[in-house]
Formats: sequence, C-alpha cells, structure tokens
Amino acid sequence: MSKNFAIAFGVGLVCIAVAVGGIFYMQRGAHIDAHGKFLKVRTAPLDENNSLAVIDFRIENPADYGYKVRTVTVVLEDASGNRVEGQTASDSAATQAIEGIPALGTKYNDTLKMNDMVPPKGTWDRMIAASFKLPDEKLQSRKRFIVKIEEVDGKVAEISEK
Repeated sequence: MSKNFAIAFGVGLVCIAVAVGGIFYMQRGAHIDAHGKFLKVRTAPLDENNSLAVIDFRIENPADYGYKVRTVTVVLEDASGNRVEGQTASDSAATQAIEGIPALGTKYNDTLKMNDMVPPKGTWDRMIAASFKLPDEKLQSRKRFIVKIEEVDGKVAEISEK
C-alpha cells in the first residue's frame, strides 16, 4: 500500500508541476516592462551656465500589452556618481532648439511624449531633449545619461547610456 501511495503521490506532484509550469508559460507576455538602448547623444551649450542634451534611443515593449507613457525624464550621472535631473523639453521646444543650434545636427526621430503607446511586442526609435543648469563641459565629462520612462500604472523603465 505504501508503494502505491508513493507512486500516486509522485504522479500527483508531477501533474501539479506541469500545471504550474504551463501557467507561468502562458503568462510570459503579461509582464509590463520596457527595455532599450541609446542610439546617439548630442549636447550643446545654451549659454555659459546652461546646456541641452538630445538623446536618440530605441525602446522595446516585450509584453503582450501596450506600454503607455506617463512621463519621460533625463538624468545626468557625473563621474563621482552625483545625479542631476534635467528639465525635459516639449516636442515643439526640442524641434526649435535642434533647428536653432546647428551643432545638434538634424532631428532623426519623433519625441517620446506623454500618452504615447508603445505597441505590444513593438520597437520604436524615439528622442528626448532636456536642458541642464550646468555648463556643456559637465555634460561632456559625464559618466552616463539615464532616460527614465514612467508607465501610467507607475512602473519605471530606465534606459542607460553605456
């Protein structure tokens, strides 16, 4: 009797493990998250104490659901690890700045804005511009930029330079 019980118990455990594994497998696309990488970073001085950073990046949504953007911010991390958040520019202000400052080159991508919806399993190339109350030399000697993208439900994805 104990041998039959052990066999039945083992078969039951295997069935439960297969069921739990199947549930996890079916839910693999339900996790809302975004990944990405930097494509190009451009900086330019606005005056002796202020500068502008324009970051082109690729954002990927691996989930089965859309990723709706609430906010986008740019953070500068300097060589000593201090972080400074920039003032995110609107799409029209970014376009005017790029057109008005030849050192920035041309506008390659659309700006990632509030309420943009990255489609399920989708990949977008986007840009963000932010001004910093720092001289351009500080931006040039940075450790990295970090683009923080907050989803409407509060989840924050970070895309980091380097």
